[in-house]
Amino acid sequence: MRPKKATLWVVVALLGMGTATWAQGDVSYEVSGGFFTHYIWRGQTSTDDWVFQPDVSASWNGFTAGIWGNLDVGNDNGRDGEFTEYDYYLDYSGQFTEMLGYSVGGIYYYFPGGDATAEVYGGVNVDCVANPALTVYWDFDEVGGIYANFAVSHSLEYWPDLPFGIDLGASIGWGDGGYNDDYWGTAARPKVGSELNDLVLSAAFPFEVGAVTVTPSVTYVSLLGSDVRKSDAYDTDNDVVVAGVTASYNF
Repeated sequence: MRPKKATLWVVVALLGMGTATWAQGDVSYEVSGGFFTHYIWRGQTSTDDWVFQPDVSASWNGFTAGIWGNLDVGNDNGRDGEFTEYDYYLDYSGQFTEMLGYSVGGIYYYFPGGDATAEVYGGVNVDCVANPALTVYWDFDEVGGIYANFAVSHSLEYWPDLPFGIDLGASIGWGDGGYNDDYWGTAARPKVGSELNDLVLSAAFPFEVGAVTVTPSVTYVSLLGSDVRKSDAYDTDNDVVVAGVTASYNF
């Protein structure tokens, strides 16, 4: 079920830390927006219809702070033309060594209507052929659980004459008992327990149009854990293909 109660101090802390650091140096910005056939979050179908997802962020010396949103375009939830979610985030990324990187940060999830929760996370990544990365999220607010994600990615460079790139990715998610009970438990199945959640396979094809990067993409999402697959939380379809296109501009 959706978490409840807003923790406004998280938003203040994230934006306040970002403002304090940006004032000390040059800032780069990114603005993006994408249309997608579904909104799937960690294997759960939040919107089984078209959505628009804008993102605005600013970066300085390893810090990135931004706001992401989900706007329902279709009427699957009876809220077409309305924002159903805002995420406020702050990230700091750096390098342990030339090959081994890390990231730490926090995310504040706000769902118009009064629901909200917050997570902190930490991750490591290796700069090699498959670019393996492991990120662990802890919802310390309303959910009280842990979600971990292991991902690999690779950009193909075998056809340099193509007018677009080819970026491939795959990831597997896992949730502990607290996380899965809150997000996947229902009245009929109140206890889910810790198990694998989602498998995600993706392909993206970025190309440049002037100063704008346009990225068509297709993503396949499947649920792995037996109890997760049996749950009907979020009107979940066990296997979903999401198509979309994103445009981004950096300055």
